[in-house]
Amino acid sequence: MLEIQGLSKSYGNNLAVDDVSFTVSDGQVGILLGPNGAGKSTIIKSIAGLLRYKGNIRIQGIPARRIEAKKIFAYVPEIPSMFDALTVREHIEYIRMAYSSDITDEEVEQILKEFEMDDKQDKLGSELSKGMMQKVSICCALAIKPKVILLDEPMVGLDPSAIKMLKEVVIRLRDSGVTILISTHMLEMVEELWDIMFVMEKGKIIGSYTKEDAEGRDLDDLFFAMTGGEKK
Repeated sequence: MLEIQGLSKSYGNNLAVDDVSFTVSDGQVGILLGPNGAGKSTIIKSIAGLLRYKGNIRIQGIPARRIEAKKIFAYVPEIPSMFDALTVREHIEYIRMAYSSDITDEEVEQILKEFEMDDKQDKLGSELSKGMMQKVSICCALAIKPKVILLDEPMVGLDPSAIKMLKEVVIRLRDSGVTILISTHMLEMVEELWDIMFVMEKGKIIGSYTKEDAEGRDLDDLFFAMTGGEKK
């Protein structure tokens, strides 16, 4: 479970996030939506521990700043960053050791095979394209065996095959009880994945829907109805 309670963040006199609260339960896929400047990135970075903030963030009931919470939390950033001098496999081994993950060699091989990286294990970070770096970032997150995973625009830069695989992985994680939060503007990519959506505007959550509430309406219909925009 991911719990956000009274989250606020200011940059000087600019209040980027204003008293935001929401919860994504075990076995749910939450979608964080909003136009540019709505505050999504600030929330994502706060959850990931990259910003100081006011309020409370809990991961499986544990304050997010505690090491126990960090060990069961994975983050896939929008812009992946690799170590130039480490190979693909060494990135995963680094994460494996840092988190004391009990993932087996066979499970690592399976993850790499799923994302078509098993034949690229010896490639250095400096040799990877953006799409390949995104795949490695996802593989590293899965190697933690997280209870909560945060994905920021995870499908940007991925080829169709990798997008299909990522969707399958998200569904598999959800079905195994993992909590998933995806921040994205690619609504069509998450149409079949979401369980609960949160729409942001001007630093606030202006509304939310569960899939049951939606009564068959498209995700983009719900989004534009909340924000007052028009579906294109």
